[in-house]
Parts: sequence; C-alpha cells; structure tokens
Amino acid sequence: MKMKKMNLERRNVNLEWCFKNTRSIEQFTHGYHRYPAKFLPNLVKKLIEEYTKPDDTIVDMFAGCGTTLVEAKLHGRKSIGVDINPVAELIARVKTNPIVPSKLQDKFDNLVDGFGQFNSDNYKNIDVHERLDYWFVPENKNKIIFLNKEISRIKNAEIMAFFQVSLSHILKNCSRWLQSSTKPQIDPKKPIVDPFAAFIFHSKQMIKKNAEFYEYLEEKDFLDVQCEIKLKDARKTSIPKNSVGAIITSPPYVTSYEYADIHQLTAYWYNYITTLADFRQNFIGTFYSLNENIECNSEIAQKIVNGVFKKDARTAKEIANYFKDMQSVIMEMYRILRDNGYVCIVIGNTTFRDVKIKSTEVFVDLLNKSGFKVVNIIKRSIPHKLIPTIRDKATGKFAKMDSANSKLVYPDEYIVIAQKKEIRRTRGKYGHN
Repeated sequence: MKMKKMNLERRNVNLEWCFKNTRSIEQFTHGYHRYPAKFLPNLVKKLIEEYTKPDDTIVDMFAGCGTTLVEAKLHGRKSIGVDINPVAELIARVKTNPIVPSKLQDKFDNLVDGFGQFNSDNYKNIDVHERLDYWFVPENKNKIIFLNKEISRIKNAEIMAFFQVSLSHILKNCSRWLQSSTKPQIDPKKPIVDPFAAFIFHSKQMIKKNAEFYEYLEEKDFLDVQCEIKLKDARKTSIPKNSVGAIITSPPYVTSYEYADIHQLTAYWYNYITTLADFRQNFIGTFYSLNENIECNSEIAQKIVNGVFKKDARTAKEIANYFKDMQSVIMEMYRILRDNGYVCIVIGNTTFRDVKIKSTEVFVDLLNKSGFKVVNIIKRSIPHKLIPTIRDKATGKFAKMDSANSKLVYPDEYIVIAQKKEIRRTRGKYGHN
C-alpha cells in the first residue's frame, strides 16, 4: 500500500469492526484485572478467525493483560505472549490458565476462614516500601500485608498466582489513589474500600469466571492448548525465527501512558521493583529512556518529531524513542513470522498541541521498509477502550471534556494488516538475514 494514496482521516469507519454495545471484556477471564487500553476481545476474536489457521501459533508482542492469549486458547490456537512488565506477565499467566473449580473454591474458603485471625497490631511495625506508606492508610496497609502473607503460603503455585491477581486488582480501590484516574494522584476525599471486603467480592467474581472458562475449554477439548508467557522485551523476544503463524497486537499508544507508573502499587507489593525510575527505563517509547537521540529512520516519523520539538522538547524525545523502538519491534516481528504469515497491529493517531501524530502512517512506512506488504487498513471507532481520550489543545496534557480547550485524542483507531510475503536470503536495509 503506497503512502501517497493513503488518507486515513477521510477513510470511512468500518462498522463491522466497531462492536458497538458489545461488552466482551466481561466474558470468561477477560475481567480479572483492570488494565489501561485493554484490547476488545471481540476484535481479537474476529482477527483470529479471519487471519489465522488452526495450526498457527499466535504471538502478541505486547501481551498486556493477555486478551489475545485468552482468545487464542478459546479458539484452540497455541499462543505466545511477550511483555516486559512483570505485573502484565502475572495477570496474563493467570487469565490463560484455567484451574479445576473445586480446588480453587476450597482454597478460597480456607483463606476467608483465616481472616478472623487478623490483628492489626501484629502488622503495624512491619516495614514496607515507603511508597506504599504514601498510598495506603495504616489499617488497609496492615490488612494487605496479612492478605499477601496468607496468599504466599499457598503451596499450589497456580492457585497462589490466581489470588495474587485478585489482590493486585483491588489495590487501587483500597488506596488513596484517585479512583477515576490512571495518573498517580492522591484523592484526599476518597471513600477507601476495605481490603477484606474487596478481596472477597472480586475473588468470587474471578472464581465464577474461571469455572466458565474451564468448562468451555473442557467441552472443546482445549484445556491443554499451549500458552507461553515470556517476560521479555518485544524488541528481542527469543522466539525462534520463522516459527510464528500470526501476530496480533496493540502496541502502547504514543504519549498515552507511563505503564510503569500505573502498575507501581502491584510492583511494590510483590517486590518486582525497588525504584520506579529504574522500572520506567525498560518500557517502549518512554521519556525516561537513556537514549537522547531524536533522529528517526522514517521521514514521516521525523517530520512529526521535528514539529513536536518546536512545542515541547521532552515530548519530542518521547515520540522519537517510541518510533525507533517500534522499528526494532517490527524487525523482530519479521524475524519470527513465517512466510505468508499475517501481522495485525491495532494503533491510533492523535494530536499534540496542534501537531498531528500520524502513528498509523509511520507504522505502515516501517512495515513496508522492513519487508512486509500492507494488505489492508481498517478504521474503527473505539466505544469501550479504556484510554485517555481528551487532551487540552494548548498544553497537550490530558483534560476533562468540559474544558474549553479540550478535544478528543483517540476518537478512532486503525487495524493495519500486513503480510510477510517471502523470507529474505540476504541482509536488508534494516538488518534481516
């Protein structure tokens, strides 16, 4: 698909891909844990059915909370999920792993029976990371220490991880974190939820959904369908070359989130990190990367970066890092994908202080330069995707809709479908073998 013929803004929304009034995020295990910019399961389902074969191994390079992997298992497809975030790895591993319902219920009953043994005085002098003291009032902090300790005593690793996800999900509710915000900020007036009550309620919901997942997979004879979660960088996955049938993924949106900040509560409680600064540096397209070079290998990307640089040098660095990181990811996609395999990338364009950030066009450019053939671009509206959608036009910061300068940031998104037409035998411009 040639860039000069592409005008995405004028392209009509494809209603078949919008799934309006669909709440598939509540089906099976998809609702185990809150997660920003969550993939719509029905979107993944349609991509699997249209662009994969039964014997394909499906890869999600940005597995996040595991939506692609769950849908792959529901379709009897092998899958591999890659994510650099240990919180995402935990959630995805639990969501794709059905547990015998009776065993799960028995262990839950034992946990709840032990709540009567809790005495806050026994936990008030236990040290936790100083950031947890910042986010949690003492009584809730002590209850979470107790819950975490009791869960860690479970000998069955799969069941232990299941309840760790339940506890992780309720942390925000039980903290002083502003409930309606993905940005870390204190809400001094927030009515804070009791950890025991929240844990019981959410665990019951998860247990119910696990049973539905288990029974469906058992009926289809899909219980043993392989799903592997790799705690790896999408730029270097360790997946064997030419081994993957299809890639279905939604990369983080440029200038959208600092995922490290969003998942810090779980990361601190489970000792995944010691400092947030170190955690941030490993993520795709972060401002906190040590890379200071803002030169890109795509003319389209460079034009965007130069335009933003005139308005905000810090954001320009973030965008440049993002596009360079995504170039590396696309090269890795080409390496691991089989000949004639499809890559399906869901991405959105945005605007920052009147500069159009045409991420989709950049992705098409990078895909073409890396040896892929772009075969289709689908435009869809995003009715249910949890993502910041309002930005102040003057400052570029996320805002409320009632602000005079507010505008939609991601009103639509695009599904870019590309195919690896042939395996190169010589080293190309971007280093393929």
